Amino acid sequence: MGLPVTIATRDAAAHEEAVAGAFDRLREVDARFSLYREDSELSALNRGALTLEDAHPMVHEVLRRCEELRVATRGYFDARAAYVLWAGGTPATGVGVDPTGLVKGWAVQLAADGLAAAGVCDAFVGAAGDVCVRGESEPGEPWRIGVQHPFEPDRVAAVLEVGDAAVATSGAYARGAHIVDPHTGQTPDALASVTVVGPDLGTVDAYATAAFAMGEDGPGWLMTLEPACAGLAITAAGEVLSTPGMERFRA
Repeated sequence: MGLPVTIATRDAAAHEEAVAGAFDRLREVDARFSLYREDSELSALNRGALTLEDAHPMVHEVLRRCEELRVATRGYFDARAAYVLWAGGTPATGVGVDPTGLVKGWAVQLAADGLAAAGVCDAFVGAAGDVCVRGESEPGEPWRIGVQHPFEPDRVAAVLEVGDAAVATSGAYARGAHIVDPHTGQTPDALASVTVVGPDLGTVDAYATAAFAMGEDGPGWLMTLEPACAGLAITAAGEVLSTPGMERFRA
């Protein structure tokens, strides 16, 4: 989907086959879900060339999870609203859905889970700032994840120390105004970035997007995710707000 993906393991030479398998899985996901590819299943669904009944079970799984997240986020994460934005407001003739807001994190989590199943206990998988880590970076050392500063691109706003966890950040500083409030169609401007830490990257990525779309209500909503997930929000004015659970990850 046009995103760089990085995989790092503690013993890269011993894990070449497992890493190659992880990249194969990511390519499979890209082939099914990328809206930049005319031959993807998602593109075929959206133009009406493929019925949902004939789609791969992976597609059904992702769309089901998107609907669960739409409900869980009070509609602030909405794959159908994301499609309208992506398509420039053009009505779809097929399903008219863009689940890539979930798929990026979901695919990275899938790759990380595949590495773990292959016996890779210490690994980092990252895509465009969203990461999933397992184990340790070095013996006795957690993975250290930098959260990019939303106003100063050469700085980090926070450093998080995590083990078996996922970290996702949403904001407008890297890709511009690509997040909208699905209820109003407007681009929220109260927050500069939102970071969520939790056990599953697809989920925390969707939560970060939803909290950002909520604007000034986002930090309060992040509190409701405790204790399963922890959140950190930076307001447009530069104020840093975090849930209590985030403190255990701060370096």
